[in-house]
Amino acid sequence: MYSLNVRDHFMIAHSLHGRVFGPAQTLHGATYVVDATFRRPILDADGLVVDIGQASACLKAILADLNYRNLDDEPRFTGSNTTTEFLAREIFDRLVQAIHDGTLGDNARAVTTLCVALKESPVAWASFEGEV
Repeated sequence: MYSLNVRDHFMIAHSLHGRVFGPAQTLHGATYVVDATFRRPILDADGLVVDIGQASACLKAILADLNYRNLDDEPRFTGSNTTTEFLAREIFDRLVQAIHDGTLGDNARAVTTLCVALKESPVAWASFEGEV
């Protein structure tokens, strides 16, 4: 299986609901480093998994929609705990949509799996991986 990874980052504010989150129940900030790994079994005619420039630009655009936002104020997240795991799935879903709608080019439609990892610190991260 071939893979290509692109990386970017974004910053948010949010609070989490439930006693399990302790002090994170109050409003706090997070800076995430995001790795998006695209995988496919066979390279395209140009020898690519996906165009690295298009993948980087797409990830940057998706993260721009979240960057410097207080997620508690975003109606689409009402009732959700915007945990690191939750956000990994959110970004995954948006990247999958970009693959399906052609934003990453026609050849990217052959990507079979995608993994999105959010690194909250050098020692803690979460990810979501699935079929495209």
